[in-house]
Amino acid sequence: MRKEIINTLLAAALGAGSLFAVAAEPKTEAGAQTVTVVEQPGVNINTADIETLARELNGVGTAKARAIVEYREAHGEFAHVDELLEVKGIGMAILEKNLSKLTVE
Repeated sequence: MRKEIINTLLAAALGAGSLFAVAAEPKTEAGAQTVTVVEQPGVNINTADIETLARELNGVGTAKARAIVEYREAHGEFAHVDELLEVKGIGMAILEKNLSKLTVE
């Protein structure tokens, strides 16, 4: 009975276009903990060039990337990523799409 239920659930999930995997949990010493760190590099808007901005940011092509660089050169470094809203052509929608990718250093 259990095998039938598992097969039915598996067939339904795969038929719906879902994909899932089952992985064995790695063996560790008693009391040991495993920590996985995933680094997601951000785009530093104070140092990125036009090509990098256009390539890495959603909704930002060469013209908007150039506007970001020109704004930075005219007004100095960005203190916060939300200052991108001051750049002509960058609105809230573009900022929200890229917020997780943006950094200022």
